[in-house]
Amino acid sequence: MNPLLDPSPLDYQLPPFASITVEHYVPAFLAALDDHDAEIAAIVKNPEDSSWENTMEAFEASGQALARVANVFFNLSGTDSSDEFNAISAEVLPKLSAHSSAIYQNEALYQRLQSLTAPEDEESQRLLDHTLRAFRRRGAALSDSDKQRLTSIDASLSALAEKFRNNLLADTKELAVSFERFELEGFSDARIEAAAAYAREIGREGYVVPLELPTVQSEQSVLDLPASRSKLYEASQQRGRLNGEVALEMARLRAERAALLGYASHAEFVIEEETADDVAAVQGLMSGLAPAASANAMGEYKLLAEAAGTEITGADWPYWESKVRARDYSLNEDELRQYFPLSRVVRDGVFYAANLLYGITVEPRPDLEGYAPGVDVWEVKEEDGTGIGLLLTDYFGRPSKRGGAWMSSFVDQSHLLGTKPVIVNVMGITRPVSGEAYLTLDELTTVFHEFGHALHGLLSDVRYPSFSGTSVPRDYVEFPSQINENWAFHPEVLANYAPDLPQQLIDAIDAAKQFGQGFATAEYLAASIIDLAWHSLSVAEVSEITDIEAFEAAALVAAGLDVEHLKARYQTSYFNHIFGGGYSAGYYSYLWAEVLDADGFDWFSTQDDLRVAGQRFRDLVLSRGASRDYTAAFTELRGRERDITPLLRRRGLGGSKV
Repeated sequence: MNPLLDPSPLDYQLPPFASITVEHYVPAFLAALDDHDAEIAAIVKNPEDSSWENTMEAFEASGQALARVANVFFNLSGTDSSDEFNAISAEVLPKLSAHSSAIYQNEALYQRLQSLTAPEDEESQRLLDHTLRAFRRRGAALSDSDKQRLTSIDASLSALAEKFRNNLLADTKELAVSFERFELEGFSDARIEAAAAYAREIGREGYVVPLELPTVQSEQSVLDLPASRSKLYEASQQRGRLNGEVALEMARLRAERAALLGYASHAEFVIEEETADDVAAVQGLMSGLAPAASANAMGEYKLLAEAAGTEITGADWPYWESKVRARDYSLNEDELRQYFPLSRVVRDGVFYAANLLYGITVEPRPDLEGYAPGVDVWEVKEEDGTGIGLLLTDYFGRPSKRGGAWMSSFVDQSHLLGTKPVIVNVMGITRPVSGEAYLTLDELTTVFHEFGHALHGLLSDVRYPSFSGTSVPRDYVEFPSQINENWAFHPEVLANYAPDLPQQLIDAIDAAKQFGQGFATAEYLAASIIDLAWHSLSVAEVSEITDIEAFEAAALVAAGLDVEHLKARYQTSYFNHIFGGGYSAGYYSYLWAEVLDADGFDWFSTQDDLRVAGQRFRDLVLSRGASRDYTAAFTELRGRERDITPLLRRRGLGGSKV
């Protein structure tokens, strides 16, 4: 009686979390792997001629038990990691990698798929192209010896990525910064209480501030003592102390895999699947923006140093940026927080905007359990009351939760499978000791951002699970999430969740939008450049690297982005997106998608009826997943091809040559 192996009896197949224990995972994985092997064998051995239904649709429908087990396990290993989860990962990841390789290198299955003619609809034709390309990229056309080497590389990369994540999580926990009471000058009483509570939670004395995923920590903007800011900043950069060798080996193996498959680099291998035309197009975007971003960042630094009356460091940059913002724009972030209570932002902001645009409602389901205390379950419905799916919200940080914010799914929408989506939004907001949590501007926009991803999953309306929701290229997947950020400050939405926010503060937020964009753009570009630098190397070039810090510095100098006192948003040893996640050679995608976002929101701003405009966006983008051509969808929405001008205007980079 393993609760993971059969479809859940709960609404929308919400996993029965209360019935699942760690002892269930390994047996469930092993049984599900056997089931999937049997399903693949049945397709291959089918004595009938290959047809769309008995081959492609059978392949799409296979592996449901394995997907069910994996979705629960990997979601919970990210939100509530433990030694037991790590041990299970170490056991099952090699098996999963080998299983996947065996499927995509199955010659008989590949031949059946190659013999197919897709139905005339666009989704089916795209599925055939997508599937055959996936088989080729996974080695279906290689010799037997090369297939074996590719399988070995994939297994090693899977294990190394898990090692990178575990090393980073361990360091993030260990390096959480201890303070004495006097060092927390600048913190509110509630924030001090939260630091004391976190210290007790992890068994330390005094006050502890946990580390966030990026290099710059948000608390650097409020801590008054330079030494306190430096403690946070330096601890952040010490993470991943064991990850240097892991990253080098991953870069080497990725380069070897690319060469084995006939690509010049891992970057070329990755970007073939993205909406960017090629590596040169990505490099052109970054090199076009780098000079203006560097100049703006250096200008901002001089302004902040003048305000401080002395030279400042990277640890001080956020603090003095907040001071100058308050001085020049009358914008005090601590004052602003009181207007952004989390519960109201979610109910009266995020959910209200979704109703305004797409006609959907989000209602609490207290009868359904989440996977941890504080995880809320909501049901999403159409205007007529028809159920769309479930949303789980997990907003507060825990010592066991990996850093950052993300959206994921427990169940994906598919008409072929008859499933509706079960989506989760995760963040790491500091839990208050009592009462309401109040959000910074960054946290506020992140709540809207992650719900944009959730909408992409919830409003999916496709037949095939391979194309469901966010199963799109990385440089397109951020388009819906980034465009949803804009609604945080739309006048009608803002008035609904922050009705007491004074007009002068609203005006100040608007006036200050471009302030700090030099720093924000430069630190992001720096991380993107480091990512592309690693993944443009050959095996021989990776083998020559002995000093990772020097390699990063050289890449930034070559790109014209060597800004004193400014560190990349992520450095190699804690760059989880590219070594522990799925963004290798793709971290540029946030900026690429922001071109679509800025241009797309310009279109929204010209529409008289938001409900009509929202429905059009839903029909052309949110509901379609990967089932139609992305460029065609955007062009149909906008009435023309994308234009980078709105992005340059938004970021104050109007002089850039892109």
